Amino acid sequence: MSWREIIYQYDGSFEGILCCIFESYTQKELPTAIVCDEELEPCLFEIRRITTDREHAGRIYRSLRKISPDVGPFLRRVYLTALAEKELLMYRFVAKLYREGAPLLRRFTDNDYEPLLKAVRHMNGEAHLLKGFIRFSEFDGVLASEITPKNRVLPLLRSHFCDRYRNEAFFIYDKTHAEALLYSRGVSRIVPLEAFSMAPPSAEEATYRLLWRRFYETIAIRERENPRLRMSNMPKRFWDNMTEFQTDGSLIPPPEGSPADAALPAAPAAKPAPVTPSIRGPFLPV
Repeated sequence: MSWREIIYQYDGSFEGILCCIFESYTQKELPTAIVCDEELEPCLFEIRRITTDREHAGRIYRSLRKISPDVGPFLRRVYLTALAEKELLMYRFVAKLYREGAPLLRRFTDNDYEPLLKAVRHMNGEAHLLKGFIRFSEFDGVLASEITPKNRVLPLLRSHFCDRYRNEAFFIYDKTHAEALLYSRGVSRIVPLEAFSMAPPSAEEATYRLLWRRFYETIAIRERENPRLRMSNMPKRFWDNMTEFQTDGSLIPPPEGSPADAALPAAPAAKPAPVTPSIRGPFLPV
């Protein structure tokens, strides 16, 4: 039987991608593209909406575990990356893995494997940098931070900051992907947060920001300034969210009694984000 070419449309979830793989094999279809609902555009190919079925996703996930217990967690991380057309690349990798088995995981330069490794390596590096570059501000006893990462790094940052600030209430807002990590009293959630705007700093918070910036400038040794080295160790795309690089306007206290741009996120009350355990498999660089 020949395989039929088609475009799959799914709900954007990791389980949805696994269901696309399940449908491909059961229906003998060869997806030319796999797109989530928000990215679908008119085209000449036949389009079929794939309903997410946890049982079907579980069957694919368990079949991958039989090949290697590290494949499932690895694909979860690939799903969080900003890799272009990652769904189709994941499908091709899984299809080749089914054909060739575990030996594929030792071929790091394979055409279908290497792009996924590279994307995960980039995401791991970005998450590692953000552990040091995130700057919190205090709003009525809640610590708040805003980031603009390329990848969906909040699941990777979750355990680090929840452990480090276990006695605090905080949130980290990912402006790029419109979602936030919320933590309070030992409970954390990653929730969608559309059209959110950070509240202006209070007079006390603005003072602390100004003190931090003056400290940063004071300890600098002018004679040893090396802009290229600084941008190498501290990429410029992170600067907009770092207190020491903010403009003077953001450090000026607001007028007395001025309203905030938006209320702070409510306490955690959403479904947990997909678990992304630390992986130390032989084929995944961390």
